[in-house]
Amino acid sequence: MTAYPQVKMLIGGEWVADGGAGSMPVLNPATQETLGNCPKASAEQLDAALAAADDGFRLWSQTPGIERYRALRRSADLLRERAPAIARVVTLEMGKPHGQALAETNGAADLIDFLAEEAKRQGGRLVPVRSHNLLEQRVTQEPIGPAVLLTPWNFPINLAAKKLGGALAAGCSVILKPAETTPACSQMLVQCFVDGGVPAGVLNCVYGDPAMISEHLTASPITRKISFTGSTAIGKQLGALAAQHMKRFTPELGGHAPVVIGESADFERTVAACAATKFRNAGQVCVSPTRFLVARGIYDKFVSEFARRSQGLKVGDASADDSVEMGPLAHAGRVAAMTELMSSVSAQGGEIVSGGSAIDGPGNFFEPTIIAGPSLDSRMMTEEPFGPVAGIVPYDDIEDAVKIANSLRYGLAAYAFTANLDESHYLGGALRAGMVAINHFAVGSPETPFGGTGDSGFGSESGVEGYLGYTETKLVTVAKSAP
Repeated sequence: MTAYPQVKMLIGGEWVADGGAGSMPVLNPATQETLGNCPKASAEQLDAALAAADDGFRLWSQTPGIERYRALRRSADLLRERAPAIARVVTLEMGKPHGQALAETNGAADLIDFLAEEAKRQGGRLVPVRSHNLLEQRVTQEPIGPAVLLTPWNFPINLAAKKLGGALAAGCSVILKPAETTPACSQMLVQCFVDGGVPAGVLNCVYGDPAMISEHLTASPITRKISFTGSTAIGKQLGALAAQHMKRFTPELGGHAPVVIGESADFERTVAACAATKFRNAGQVCVSPTRFLVARGIYDKFVSEFARRSQGLKVGDASADDSVEMGPLAHAGRVAAMTELMSSVSAQGGEIVSGGSAIDGPGNFFEPTIIAGPSLDSRMMTEEPFGPVAGIVPYDDIEDAVKIANSLRYGLAAYAFTANLDESHYLGGALRAGMVAINHFAVGSPETPFGGTGDSGFGSESGVEGYLGYTETKLVTVAKSAP
């Protein structure tokens, strides 16, 4: 078992264990045992981090791209070396099975690698002139300035790496504010960048009261970019705050992903993929498939097989057993939210086919749950559950399925399974989401943009977009000094 480290903040190159605003306990969600304490930053400590980021930006933005690339590449290599230990801490802090936590950590290193390469590639472009008096028109992408990165607990390594990789590659200094429930694994990620050669002050990490920190850092004239991953409600509040101060804002918010399953789909492969992906991380995934829209001819068979597979999942404390397939929910409030959702099912036309209850004993466990036939206006089909719950409804024709899929303001990810080529092309264009995957669920890779539309946010991270999101476009046009 990996020992739980003492949690510290990084401010101006110094690790700080004492929070000026006190501390809060960090709990293992599988056992409710206290792992350690997380310091909470005071306003004075936030000001120190801002001053460090201001100085760090002047240094880092003038550092050649090749040197930024080398530092980030070393950081990624260190992350891979330390991945087993980091993954163990992820499991302790938020309950994710070790294999999933290890895959997340190694995948984060790949993200950093790709974004580091952009520091070498993004040199700008020359635009042809229209006049004999003009010598040159040059367009460049310059680092936007100190960035505030606000990350959640459900993917504490992956989501932080996306933001850190893009910002640092572009030449921005950063203040990272991870979730207070997963501080130690975030600290271990930050340590990789420090040991990889990112200079003091360029990368700072603080914890504390989310509302106080986000408001304080957003209002500061030093910061120029806010990147947030979290709920739609909080994202709207932060967006309004960023707009007041004319700060660039990139929100990656909630989702309620539809899955359209055609009658032609490979049934066994499709239902296996759906069951495995739905309950990954106990359904606490913004792109988790949640609304399953199944062709009526295979509906009953799909419900039965999906329920059978969900009942066979091993649920438990992943920090004590590597064979566990689904761990706990993040905190007791999530269990209460799932229980409340279940109380609405029968009144809104659905049937709980399997699961539906909290699991007795210590920890925040809830059964993998299948709901058949919920009404389209039910809470199950209109509100993101963010838990191990799937709703399944039949459809008669593909246009109806698309209409249901597009009926919400969420638009992060959408999925479809079909062996019909025409249907595949139609669904790829008709489904309204920032990311659409046909015959698989892998919408996130280092090379591709990750982001949504509507109430799921705007802008993208990872891919080349993950670099360009931390830059401003500048045009330099030069005329002859004399006619």
